[in-house]
Amino acid sequence: MKIDTALILGAGFGKRLNPITLHTPKPLLKIKNLTLLDHCINLIEILKIKKILINSFYLKEQINEFVKNHKYDIEIKVIDDGNSILDTGGGILNLINKSDDENFLIFNPDTIWNNDYANEINHMINLYFNQNLKNILLLVKKDLSFDKSLLGDFDLENNLINKNDKRYIFTGCQILNKSIFENKTITNFSITQIWSDLIKQKHLMGFESKLKFYHVTNLDIFKKLKDL
Repeated sequence: MKIDTALILGAGFGKRLNPITLHTPKPLLKIKNLTLLDHCINLIEILKIKKILINSFYLKEQINEFVKNHKYDIEIKVIDDGNSILDTGGGILNLINKSDDENFLIFNPDTIWNNDYANEINHMINLYFNQNLKNILLLVKKDLSFDKSLLGDFDLENNLINKNDKRYIFTGCQILNKSIFENKTITNFSITQIWSDLIKQKHLMGFESKLKFYHVTNLDIFKKLKDL
């Protein structure tokens, strides 16, 4: 089994990067002459995914124009959040409701994705299907984060996520089955609500990345990343 559709969450305001995000949406900021969105799309292409759905809201015209004017070797569709921003949970639900697929590989473009992630993500996909999972998050130990101010999100034991010591950071990549959104409606809510419920049920799964983690947290970190 494999995943055919990837989702990219591109609707956020990017307030922590003001003033540069006042006129440019965060996914279109550039690191090493490529936008954050390009870094993400390039990785998805290497993973041989068939289709990408990107949600948009803030400065959405720029996202639409960017995708329209760039020739990728993959089908990409931009989907508007609507009249109000939907946050991560509502945004994901709005996207998956536009697809007939059951399983989705989901990316936050805040992370600087590179081709080295392909091997890890393929292993994560294999684990997901081999163990008949409904979710799995790609996590990294805090000491591998370029931004040392980032706090941990979770702990990880035998691929099961808990919140005991919070030694791990969520990288911004996950696989979800649409069934975990059962009884949810398309409103403004965070995906962390879903995660918290799954942790209580001891059903939130994780996979450990061993790669250095570069995350565009704020304006100061963005400037440091551009100088690398």
